[in-house]
Amino acid sequence: MIQGTMSNAGKSVIAAGLCRIFSDDGYKVAPFKSQNMALNSFITKDGLEMGRAQVMQAECARIEPMAIMNPILLKPTSDVGSQVIVNGRVIGNMKAMEYFRHKKDYVKDILDAYNRLSDMVDVIVVEGAGSPVEMNLKKDDIVNMGLAEMIDAPVLLVGDIDRGGVFPQLLGTLDLLEDDERRRVKGLIVNKFRGDIRLFDDGIRILEDKGKTRVAGVVPYIDVKLDDEDSLSDRFTKKEVKTFDIAVIRLPHISNFTDFDTFEQLEDVSVRYVYEPSELKDPDLIILPGTKNTIADLRSIKKNGLFDEVIGKAAEGICVFGICGGFQMLGRKIEDPYHVEEGGSIEGLELLPVDTVLENEKVRTRYEGKVNSVSGILSGLEGISVDGYEIHMGKTVPYDENGKTVPYGEMGNTVTYGEMEKNTPAEEPLEFTSGGTGFCSKNVYGTYIHGFFDKKEIASLVIEKIAKARGKDIVTDKISDYDEFKDREYDRLAKALRESLDMDYIYEVLNGNYRLIKGKGAE
Repeated sequence: MIQGTMSNAGKSVIAAGLCRIFSDDGYKVAPFKSQNMALNSFITKDGLEMGRAQVMQAECARIEPMAIMNPILLKPTSDVGSQVIVNGRVIGNMKAMEYFRHKKDYVKDILDAYNRLSDMVDVIVVEGAGSPVEMNLKKDDIVNMGLAEMIDAPVLLVGDIDRGGVFPQLLGTLDLLEDDERRRVKGLIVNKFRGDIRLFDDGIRILEDKGKTRVAGVVPYIDVKLDDEDSLSDRFTKKEVKTFDIAVIRLPHISNFTDFDTFEQLEDVSVRYVYEPSELKDPDLIILPGTKNTIADLRSIKKNGLFDEVIGKAAEGICVFGICGGFQMLGRKIEDPYHVEEGGSIEGLELLPVDTVLENEKVRTRYEGKVNSVSGILSGLEGISVDGYEIHMGKTVPYDENGKTVPYGEMGNTVTYGEMEKNTPAEEPLEFTSGGTGFCSKNVYGTYIHGFFDKKEIASLVIEKIAKARGKDIVTDKISDYDEFKDREYDRLAKALRESLDMDYIYEVLNGNYRLIKGKGAE
């Protein structure tokens, strides 16, 4: 089990790298995180929802992502409440206090998921959450030392030296652990070290002398591009404007912002997250991303002025693209008659002739199809394959100039629906509403498909078409399918970890607790 001294200490990345190392060494390996709080989620092949971090780790392990790898997913809907998802299915929205009163009720679900997973693989790399010594929460812990005790897991504790204070981080955490918890910590990992690691030789000695615990490695700051899972992402602080500039509207409840990570492959392309109107500047492409609370976030950008700025940029001919909740915002209005979010209705940006009604049933489905027709700046995407997933509350319906509902694809010459043809086996237990996956009008585009840009053909054409319209020359021949790009990054991560961690010792820790037989599951 990988635990950390704080959020963003590097638990997810260390766990991912170990998954790839164990896989490279011939073991069947899978990730596990009992409880995850994140707005970046994913839909599995069987239509279940899980946290994106465990998807990334499963990809590192070369195993199909499964909801049992993340049995409890909390998706914040406000500062004091979250949507609660258990083994891939929504069970409802809860205030924080209500969830804490009931979270021990989910121990059976957690252990059932863990045991099912353990029957499939040789090694499970478990990730903790936050810090194991949040003293006010330890009594009911189901994700750090509480879980480690349930499954009898040895622990590696990760500290972030880049933030400073790695000694109080690691030694203070050890000091606050109970004796039996401290005995469970088999090694310390100093993460994100910059400079000559030899200069930290005395630091290793101090940690081992005072912590009475072995240092299992000092990991350098590794510049690998991996999917982030939450609002602590370093991506949100990047402000550099490059030759081709993509401005992503930073919504308060932003979700699935991994949709745009593929563009980071190109040296001349910047992906900036914009908080205020003054930060928008003169982008080549504006993206409205997904959100867990569409109405509240739409109200937020109306209040801070980004709403009017986006409308103005669209009128100037700047390409605007909305995904999921961002797609809903581009329409005329959003109605919430069932109080899925906060009830009532709100006017949208009115850049697309569509209306959205939020519904109780969540759409959860994988998507395989192709772009059928596209107008405007991005014409030329027709026929390109799309492989992604839908995850949203609501149905979006187009209207003609007289305000009447019309079928998708029958909007005449001025507005063409960029429909993608469904290609999903009927026997799969998918849950979704009908009504299409996207819409386009002139230079404004919207889709419900997460992962729309992941194919190199789409990403490169989007950049090339917009760049040409803007009088820019951007070379895109180095871009890969995002899956291929990520796999190379996983290999880079594993190589760096293998060079900096004492893998012989880590295998000793494993063999002291489990009998591993390569390729034989949990035998």
